[in-house]
Amino acid sequence: MKILAFAGSNSSRSINRKLVIHTLSHFQEEKITLLDLNDFEMPLFSADREREEGYPHKAHQLLELIESADLIILSLAEHNNSYTTAFKNVMDWCSRINGKFFQNKPMLLMSTSPGGFGGGNVMNSAKAYFPKCSANILDTFSLPSFNQNFDENEGIIHQEIREEFLHKIRELKAGLKK
Repeated sequence: MKILAFAGSNSSRSINRKLVIHTLSHFQEEKITLLDLNDFEMPLFSADREREEGYPHKAHQLLELIESADLIILSLAEHNNSYTTAFKNVMDWCSRINGKFFQNKPMLLMSTSPGGFGGGNVMNSAKAYFPKCSANILDTFSLPSFNQNFDENEGIIHQEIREEFLHKIRELKAGLKK
């Protein structure tokens, strides 16, 4: 199985990237492509730029990576109750090339934040919008209060939340084997 994983953040200290990396540690037997959103930085989307310059090569590259994936693991950062500007811009460009840019790929959709809602606003937005972009969201996971519930070496340290997370990983793996 080929896994495409990334955080919807361009921060060099992204807690969502840390959550993605931790999640990937549970898929060590798989072929993993871990993206850095910074490697897909594109000009700010505008209809004028699209008309005059066409589509950025990096948008095509990302769509090819999505096409070759068997599973997408994505953790969204939340800025002002929504997607980060960097992630939204990537979505804008990719959706102009292919409105169904998630290409029916199975997805584990996650979010985390320092606050107690764990990126719940962006999660709710994505759960409503991503299926319109042909995302096949198999499960979701939100980690609240990242700084209190996550350790760089141990991963999720809150017992109940860790059990919920591990249950979702087991269910996801079982579902993908069917």
